[in-house]
Amino acid sequence: MIPPSPQIFHGREQELAELLLILNQETPRVAILGPGGIGKTSLARAALHHSKVNTKYSQRHFIFCQSTNTCTSLVASIATHLGLPQSKDPTRKIVHHFRSSDPCLLVLDNFETPWEFIAFRAEVEEFLSLLDDIPHLAILVTMRGTERPKKVKWSRPFLPPLKPLASLAALKMFTDIAEDQHDKEKVMELLNLTGYLPLAVSLIANIVSYEGCDYALAHWRTEKTHILSDGYDKSSNLNASIEISLASSRMTADAQQLLIVLSILPDGLSDTDLSQSGLQIPNILKCKATLIQTSLAYSENQHLKCLVPIQEYIRDKHSASPSLKFSIRQHFHKMLKLWDTFRILPSQEIVDHISRNLGNISSILKDAL
Repeated sequence: MIPPSPQIFHGREQELAELLLILNQETPRVAILGPGGIGKTSLARAALHHSKVNTKYSQRHFIFCQSTNTCTSLVASIATHLGLPQSKDPTRKIVHHFRSSDPCLLVLDNFETPWEFIAFRAEVEEFLSLLDDIPHLAILVTMRGTERPKKVKWSRPFLPPLKPLASLAALKMFTDIAEDQHDKEKVMELLNLTGYLPLAVSLIANIVSYEGCDYALAHWRTEKTHILSDGYDKSSNLNASIEISLASSRMTADAQQLLIVLSILPDGLSDTDLSQSGLQIPNILKCKATLIQTSLAYSENQHLKCLVPIQEYIRDKHSASPSLKFSIRQHFHKMLKLWDTFRILPSQEIVDHISRNLGNISSILKDAL
């Protein structure tokens, strides 16, 4: 059995077209990457049911990996799915099965779960490389973050990590769930709060469908992401999805401190600001890389930023230390002082720099009140 095609699917036409092109190659090896709740599984399912994929691959397999914490459990899960008899060497049985089969597509969903743990990563990558040696086996994995497992010759060009939906696609998704009978201005306000993250859009639309926009807006102001976190798993609970990313073995205490800083800076920080901010965070550029690798932050126009739901979650759960707040305030105070010094002969570069940080300055002032 494979999961059904997503019934509500908007804003991923380009990504789906790119994915189908890769899957039509001779030996496809593709990873769908991005943060939790961005729609990686939905994209994989849409491709799995596309007519072009059905025509090329007589066999399609979809393996749920979220409960496979080790290579052993991953192998066991695949063997069970394929209906293979118990064996002392299930890996060999799996490889033999795929080698002797017709052209086949194997989807490994949430593959970061077995791959994440450093202790098992080499073993997991070695197993994946055995599958990679089978030319008529297409491999599609979905993973949190921006890293692809090693020991696999991934198809080029790489599929870029998924980004949030465009506003129109988010609105279509919302309307499919909550119907088109709500105040447009309030709906757009709610969608802005979701950061156009598909999981958050879906959850807020479900709330609006039976409680209305006013209820959702009022409760967001007091409960933030908690209003989207009543479900039991990451597919129906926004906080649970964020917590999985925070629990990554790649995360460090220093990277978390940088994430806390970003949570109060809606405009993000440029590389220049990161290096000149005076933040007492060791290896700050390495911390930046860690946040991008885990998809807890992303780079946009050379600025490191967080999605709105992640910002709200971090601000609710983690407070910046007084020394960290002081460093942030000092940095932006110096920025404004520089503008004040040269405002008689204004530098366009300084004006542009301040303009790009107006949201940050406003947030810092509110935080200080």
